Amino acid sequence: MEVSGREMESQNNRGEFRPDLIIKGGTVLTMVQGQSPLHDAKVLISDGKITDILDADDHWYDRPEAGTEIIDAKDAIIMPGIINCHTHLAMTLFRGFADDLPLREWLFEKIFPLEAKVLNPETVYWGSLLGCLELIASGVTCFADGYFFEEATLKAVQKAGLRSLLSQGVIDFAAPGVDDPRKNLIHARNFIERYSGLSKLIRPGIFCHSALTCSGSTLQGAWEISLEFDVPLQIHLSETKEEVDEIMAKSGQRPVFYLDELGILDQNLIAAHSIYLDKNEINCLKQRDVKIVHVPESNMKLGCGIARISEMIRIGLQPGLGTDGCSSNNNLDMFQEMDSAAKLSKVAELDPVGLTAKNVLEMATIWGAGILGLQDQIGSIEKGKQADIIVIDLNSPHLCPMYDPASILVYSANGSDVKDVIVNGKILMKDRRFMTLDSAQIMEKARELGGKIIRA
Repeated sequence: MEVSGREMESQNNRGEFRPDLIIKGGTVLTMVQGQSPLHDAKVLISDGKITDILDADDHWYDRPEAGTEIIDAKDAIIMPGIINCHTHLAMTLFRGFADDLPLREWLFEKIFPLEAKVLNPETVYWGSLLGCLELIASGVTCFADGYFFEEATLKAVQKAGLRSLLSQGVIDFAAPGVDDPRKNLIHARNFIERYSGLSKLIRPGIFCHSALTCSGSTLQGAWEISLEFDVPLQIHLSETKEEVDEIMAKSGQRPVFYLDELGILDQNLIAAHSIYLDKNEINCLKQRDVKIVHVPESNMKLGCGIARISEMIRIGLQPGLGTDGCSSNNNLDMFQEMDSAAKLSKVAELDPVGLTAKNVLEMATIWGAGILGLQDQIGSIEKGKQADIIVIDLNSPHLCPMYDPASILVYSANGSDVKDVIVNGKILMKDRRFMTLDSAQIMEKARELGGKIIRA
């Protein structure tokens, strides 16, 4: 094969570099602003990072050395891994347990009492492993979690190999693993101290359930700990009208301004749901650079309402996207979540262009990375970034033909179309086969625990 002058110069510049992994032959959707899809391209990966992206005209490294692993992405989309910015992973074990109820009844009469009975390190560990299976199977490479017994979730996530923000749940009454609510912040601090720096893939943090279930002093204490360790603080914000009314009754202010008075509004706060906000609150969140996470399917299922996501984007906010837990969704499929987000916004505003497929795909990738403070590391396919990448198989009738990758991913694809998942350069799923987890063992254990839960 003849080598052109351009290719020879490229080879000389690249020297003796040999990648660990090559993903080749697909359409690369980089999610870099203004960059068009690259067809019949290659992505080269070494030491966990993206080292090169070659278009169809660049034939350097057509013949990889022995020892380089190859993923064939012919008739497929190569894209950044999906980022789920809000979930409660171990609640996979509660999938379908208490459906078709309003949030307050669902939470206080069903979920909280059930958690008190059945949650322990074992149930959280296996529920989290089941969640990891589901995340990997549907193309999620990074996620934000908040729950109890978070040490058990961390153990499961380590085994799976996913990237994550894992936050210990804090609430102002007796909770699983923390019988004395006066010790909730001590427990949260201990969790962060113990696991900070343990893994470059996992960051420990704090999740305050809401401004309704956590006092002002608890919220401020959690904020101070988060700032001390430079980790985000997660919270549910204005999820229901009842929540807003109760906070106004006790504080005399709408929730956003109540949190602002407490001094906990800035870029380190991740606020999920954010449904019942007025215009002044939305503007305040933008001014403080608060991170917003849209959770449309859980909001629909619990009848909570519709967040004003298009309006937030118009003023410059860049929301992320999340699934919530499996007890209120009831799955972790972010492709389904993208479809729901786009269509719900259109029908709510009677505007078919208010929230585009491109916007929603950004929410699930590069904007999601920004929510977690990881935009310089993940969320797009660029040289030097961490290799968190997925491959979408297009060999299905519902994905044929393809005119626009963003459109087909948001409106046509689902999680089961993901065939390969790579995190930090490590393959977690190849050709739909799990590489780090035993799916049969995990599902067998989940069924066993489900039988115990229903009898509790």
